[in-house]
Amino acid sequence: MQNSLSIASEAGSPLAVHAFHPTILREYDIRGVYGQTLLDDDAYWIGRCFGHCVGKKKGKAIAVCRDGRLSSPQLCAALIKGLCEAGLDVYDLGVGPTPMLYFSEYVLPVDGAIMVTGSHNPPTHNGFKMSLGCKPFFGEDIQAFSQLLEDKLGEGQGQVYKSELCSSYVDRLVQDLQFGKELTIAWDPGHGATAHVLKSLIYKIPGHHILLNAEIDGTFPAHSPDPSEPKNLVQLQKTVLNEKCDLGIAFDGDGDRLAAIDGKGNILWGDQLLLLFATDLLKRIPNAQVIADVKASQGFFDTISCLGGKAIMWKTGHSHIKSKMAESGAMLAGEMSGHFFFKEGYYGFDDGMYAAVRLVLMLSHGTESLADLYQRLPHLPSTPEIRIPCEGERKFKIPLEIKYRLQQQGYSFIDIDGIRVRLPEGWWLLRSSHTQDVLVARCEAFTLSGLDNVKQHLKDELAKANIVWSFD
Repeated sequence: MQNSLSIASEAGSPLAVHAFHPTILREYDIRGVYGQTLLDDDAYWIGRCFGHCVGKKKGKAIAVCRDGRLSSPQLCAALIKGLCEAGLDVYDLGVGPTPMLYFSEYVLPVDGAIMVTGSHNPPTHNGFKMSLGCKPFFGEDIQAFSQLLEDKLGEGQGQVYKSELCSSYVDRLVQDLQFGKELTIAWDPGHGATAHVLKSLIYKIPGHHILLNAEIDGTFPAHSPDPSEPKNLVQLQKTVLNEKCDLGIAFDGDGDRLAAIDGKGNILWGDQLLLLFATDLLKRIPNAQVIADVKASQGFFDTISCLGGKAIMWKTGHSHIKSKMAESGAMLAGEMSGHFFFKEGYYGFDDGMYAAVRLVLMLSHGTESLADLYQRLPHLPSTPEIRIPCEGERKFKIPLEIKYRLQQQGYSFIDIDGIRVRLPEGWWLLRSSHTQDVLVARCEAFTLSGLDNVKQHLKDELAKANIVWSFD
């Protein structure tokens, strides 16, 4: 299903007669359900609008890449048509991970980049991630697309150039890195966009490598392409244990996130991996600044301070984190969801494959296994990330309502992204997701009994907002 294009022909009149579905222009990117809220026609006008924005910055060319979803070829073709008719030349990278697209901005003569991807979402979903001048393009810039449709957009006829970057990208991932002892590693690209790149990468890393789900398949037959969900890591955990691997690594659908499994089958979440990366960084750069999102454990922030580093708590979202890195000069950042950003020796954008390489590098030179390191991490009682269904504008209003109510009662909280409420026993977080129709919550405490109290406090506040939620 797709809309028909409608273009006004009278000079001086608006060029487009089109409207985006009100749900697809998100905070960090553009996302929708293909054939329902996101159509080929939308992709064309996204190309026209983004092309207009690039042109205003005197840009002349853009790189485009797509993931392996079944709808990505059609959306990508419509997008490229729109970009070309906006007057931009297009470097078409074909199928690959989002970080490879970000990499293209540093090695190709382009002024911006746009990725066709549904990321970690179900197979029926798809969308677009954008970058302009090696900086994230998000927030108000994306929201402005609806207004741009009412203006007369620039016209032209750009050219399309096929560009193969896989080998250059793989070479850059391991550039100047000298690995130590060989490890046995299980890899799970989850039938996602990293699969082809990973097959080349493992030949650059000494050791024994086991690949799971290593063919790109947009139906994701093995499991959902979201490594932040424990159920999607079960296959990898079993492989690590059965094959006696040193570690396992899983990527999301477009390769900008990862999760890791230690040799005993334990999952290391984003803040735990970030703490390992930060500890390693502080050996070389004392007092380094490290950014973590508001969902990270208090144990992370306390440990970084004890090690002499400066831990910065910031908003969730890859675009927010990248912008904060540029502002603060931080050398490293990460999120609970598994996005990692390395400025030391790399470009500072979120790259799951580069994070994996750095993890392997660190372990190859260390005397301790990942399982040993896991045991020495702070392990405060906590809940996993909780997703509470909540649609429309209500998901944005509820945290504000609760914040106002707690403020009147004198509670202490951090409100850079939702509310992170401090209690004597620990803390809880409630924020609005910008990628799904959910409220995101997390609780942490110093003791198990304290965690029960923290969860009950959050549950009571949700009930006052007419949301009944059980942690069972």
